[in-house]
Amino acid sequence: MRESKEERVHKVFENISEHYDQMNSVISFRQHKLWRKDTMKRMNVKKGSRSLDVCCGTADWTLAMAEAVGEQGEAIGLDFSQNMLSIGEKKVKASPYANVSLIHGNAMELPFEDNSFDYVTIGFGLRNVPDYLQVLKEMHRVLKPGGKAVCLETSQPTLIGYRQLYYFYFKRIMPLFGKLFAKSYEEYSWLQESAKDFPDRRALKRLFEEAGFEKINVKAYAGGAAAMHMGIK
Repeated sequence: MRESKEERVHKVFENISEHYDQMNSVISFRQHKLWRKDTMKRMNVKKGSRSLDVCCGTADWTLAMAEAVGEQGEAIGLDFSQNMLSIGEKKVKASPYANVSLIHGNAMELPFEDNSFDYVTIGFGLRNVPDYLQVLKEMHRVLKPGGKAVCLETSQPTLIGYRQLYYFYFKRIMPLFGKLFAKSYEEYSWLQESAKDFPDRRALKRLFEEAGFEKINVKAYAGGAAAMHMGIK
């Protein structure tokens, strides 16, 4: 019986959890941290706010939000991979932040009431869900009116030549890095498929609009290899 996308993704992240952070740095040449830092500046996070990090993985963005919202705020991270959350829990315990909690859950059906958060983020996780629009609609649902939803994700370069180089890297080089650094050739082969099939930044902006967001801001990074989308409810 053929695996569903959800089952396959779950298996991938359960298997690569121990090497996930290292591989992110290798794959992006450490640029993903700079992209997130720039995105955080654009978000202008207010102290005392409540934030949710969807598909939080090992909780790096969750912890960044915990710092940004301050002691009076709250930062929640949600992921469906328990192994990824276990790595994140170690980071939370080693951090100075007491306003963080990590939850095992599904991005397709967020276990929160409507209008619960000031910010909802998703970093390099949207491409791995079964239904992009459903997750964006869930993010919209749990946001308070005026709240911001932010997605930082791989995208599709448009420059001729660079676009071909990008696809070659994801298809040929990234799986080799996975084998070399994480002993996970098959898993990283699949991750390049998810990146290749993901909507470009214009198509993703349309999905944000369809989910109900307004005033959508788009910022491309690394020549379009990644992009930030920020919308307001």
